[in-house]
Amino acid sequence: MDCYEAIDLMGDELEGNLPAGARAGFDEHMAECAPCCTYHQQLRLTRDLLGRLPAQEKTLERRSELLARFERENGPEA
Repeated sequence: MDCYEAIDLMGDELEGNLPAGARAGFDEHMAECAPCCTYHQQLRLTRDLLGRLPAQEKTLERRSELLARFERENGPEA
Protein backbone atom coordinates (compact mmCIF):
# COMPACT_ATOMS: atom_id res chain seq x y z
CA MET A 1 0.00 0.00 0.00
CA ASP A 2 1.32 3.47 -0.80
CA CYS A 3 0.73 6.74 1.04
CA TYR A 4 -2.16 7.81 -1.20
CA GLU A 5 -4.03 4.58 -0.56
CA ALA A 6 -3.38 4.79 3.18
CA ILE A 7 -4.59 8.39 3.36
CA ASP A 8 -7.76 7.43 1.47
CA LEU A 9 -8.47 4.77 4.11
CA MET A 10 -7.69 6.81 7.22
CA GLY A 11 -11.21 8.18 7.63
CA ASP A 12 -12.69 4.71 7.35
CA GLU A 13 -10.19 3.38 9.87
CA LEU A 14 -10.99 6.13 12.37
CA GLU A 15 -14.69 5.40 12.04
CA GLY A 16 -14.14 1.66 12.45
CA ASN A 17 -15.21 0.99 8.85
CA LEU A 18 -11.92 -0.13 7.34
CA PRO A 19 -12.60 -2.97 4.89
CA ALA A 20 -11.29 -6.25 6.29
CA GLY A 21 -9.18 -6.85 3.18
CA ALA A 22 -7.39 -3.54 3.67
CA ARG A 23 -6.46 -3.95 7.35
CA ALA A 24 -3.17 -5.82 6.89
CA GLY A 25 -1.86 -3.44 4.23
CA PHE A 26 -2.98 -0.40 6.20
CA ASP A 27 -1.36 -1.60 9.43
CA GLU A 28 1.85 -2.52 7.60
CA HIS A 29 2.01 0.89 5.95
CA MET A 30 1.41 2.68 9.25
CA ALA A 31 4.22 0.68 10.87
CA GLU A 32 6.65 1.56 8.06
CA CYS A 33 5.71 5.14 7.15
CA ALA A 34 6.36 7.73 9.85
CA PRO A 35 4.74 10.64 7.94
CA CYS A 36 1.49 8.70 7.42
CA CYS A 37 1.54 7.50 11.00
CA THR A 38 1.92 11.10 12.22
CA TYR A 39 -0.85 12.29 9.91
CA HIS A 40 -3.14 9.52 11.11
CA GLN A 41 -2.45 10.45 14.74
CA GLN A 42 -3.23 14.09 13.96
CA LEU A 43 -6.51 13.11 12.31
CA ARG A 44 -7.44 10.96 15.32
CA LEU A 45 -6.64 13.76 17.75
CA THR A 46 -8.57 16.32 15.70
CA ARG A 47 -11.57 14.01 15.45
CA ASP A 48 -11.50 13.27 19.17
CA LEU A 49 -11.19 16.92 20.15
CA LEU A 50 -13.94 18.03 17.77
CA GLY A 51 -16.16 15.36 19.24
CA ARG A 52 -15.79 16.99 22.65
CA LEU A 53 -17.13 20.35 21.50
CA PRO A 54 -20.59 21.13 22.77
CA ALA A 55 -23.38 20.83 20.23
CA GLN A 56 -24.53 24.21 18.98
CA GLU A 57 -28.07 25.26 18.35
CA LYS A 58 -28.87 26.49 14.87
CA THR A 59 -26.11 24.36 13.39
CA LEU A 60 -27.72 24.26 9.93
CA GLU A 61 -28.16 28.02 9.93
CA ARG A 62 -24.53 28.56 10.90
CA ARG A 63 -23.39 26.04 8.29
CA SER A 64 -25.31 27.93 5.61
CA GLU A 65 -23.73 31.19 6.72
CA LEU A 66 -20.24 29.71 6.56
CA LEU A 67 -20.81 28.19 3.13
CA ALA A 68 -22.14 31.49 1.79
CA ARG A 69 -19.13 33.34 3.18
CA PHE A 70 -16.75 30.79 1.66
CA GLU A 71 -18.39 31.18 -1.75
CA ARG A 72 -18.25 34.98 -1.53
CA GLU A 73 -14.57 34.90 -0.67
CA ASN A 74 -13.46 32.02 -2.90
CA GLY A 75 -16.05 31.67 -5.62
CA PRO A 76 -18.54 28.80 -6.00
CA GLU A 77 -16.11 26.53 -7.83
CA ALA A 78 -13.45 26.57 -5.06
